[in-house]
Amino acid sequence: MAPRDCAEGRALDYVVVLPTLNEREGLAATLDELIASGVPRDKILVVDGGSTDGTCEVAARAGVRCILQEGRGKAMAVKTALRAVDADVVVFMDADFTYPASHVRDLLSLIGRCDEVIGARKRVEPGAQKAVFRLGNWALTKWFNLIFGTRLSDVLSGMYAVRRNAVAEMDFAASGFSIEAEIAAYVASTGGEICEVPIAYRRRIGRKKLGVRHGFQIARDIALLSLRYNPVFFLFLGVALLVVPGFYLAAWVAYEWVFNGVKHFVWGIIAAALLAGGISSGAMALLALYLKRMEIRILRALKR
Repeated sequence: MAPRDCAEGRALDYVVVLPTLNEREGLAATLDELIASGVPRDKILVVDGGSTDGTCEVAARAGVRCILQEGRGKAMAVKTALRAVDADVVVFMDADFTYPASHVRDLLSLIGRCDEVIGARKRVEPGAQKAVFRLGNWALTKWFNLIFGTRLSDVLSGMYAVRRNAVAEMDFAASGFSIEAEIAAYVASTGGEICEVPIAYRRRIGRKKLGVRHGFQIARDIALLSLRYNPVFFLFLGVALLVVPGFYLAAWVAYEWVFNGVKHFVWGIIAAALLAGGISSGAMALLALYLKRMEIRILRALKR
């Protein structure tokens, strides 16, 4: 049975998009599993980034459409896909066989209640994800939740479904693997609902492309996204750091006065000013977070 839109009671119009770059081996297994799980061939789209290993030929042999993406990087592949399809819902998943195709139906089962459904990697096969990547993903997801008021557990998952109209006006600022965070940031900031479903995660087929340096790039991009969507918070957070030199300066002034009997009135005034400015700015940063979350809640209420 075809998935149905639980909000409207009609057959769900969806397409599964596989961004690729030299994924011949993984793509073949992924396509076989998708088709075996009941996803029709005409609902699968491969968006290729200029592979030289015959990736598109693998898609053609399986009877699946393959198009070349605009520009370079995973973000541009996602952007190309959203422009190329007219389905109501787009399911994105990596073509390296790490995400079981059976979870496509799990994502689609919730898309009627949410604007984006993320497959949270809860059942990870041993050796599929190194500890450093799990730690980085956990830290970046926590930071994302703090800024955008969400309660996600895996914002960087490469398997997710999104309503196309929820991201129709999105400006693509990311250039690589941080596209998942950018989509979630846009959906959350415009009042959209984001849900998660637990999924499995396997060892990939083929050469791994994501390295530690990409983790730092993703962290940078999430910081830029935070600055873009809540600049006031970052402004006050930066000023709040004045507490650090203010504290050390105040400690030095107090030490000189208590133990050496030397009074540094000017330095004491400067220390007090730094502490007062930093503490008040910290309070304003918290207020900016609260106001942003209140804005998101109001947008969600208006959408309902």
